[in-house]
Amino acid sequence: MPAIQIDDIRKLLVDNCMLRVPLKEIQLETTLFGTESLGLDSIDALQLTVGIEKTYGIAIKDPAAAREAFHSVQTLQQWLNRQRN
Repeated sequence: MPAIQIDDIRKLLVDNCMLRVPLKEIQLETTLFGTESLGLDSIDALQLTVGIEKTYGIAIKDPAAAREAFHSVQTLQQWLNRQRN
């Protein structure tokens, strides 16, 4: 199975969280929540969780795992790739 790339994560975020941000502005180090981030909220987290399950068949059931995975674009990419292996 090929690794999930940053463009896959960008598309996942924009499609599921209805972001109005150009894809190329979303970088690996971009954080998802908090100040100086994409500005996601709890509804976005839920939509992203559902999108991950639909797209990759990976369920996020543990809140601690979700906090770790949803820190930044890079942590989400790394977490998803680990789950697929």
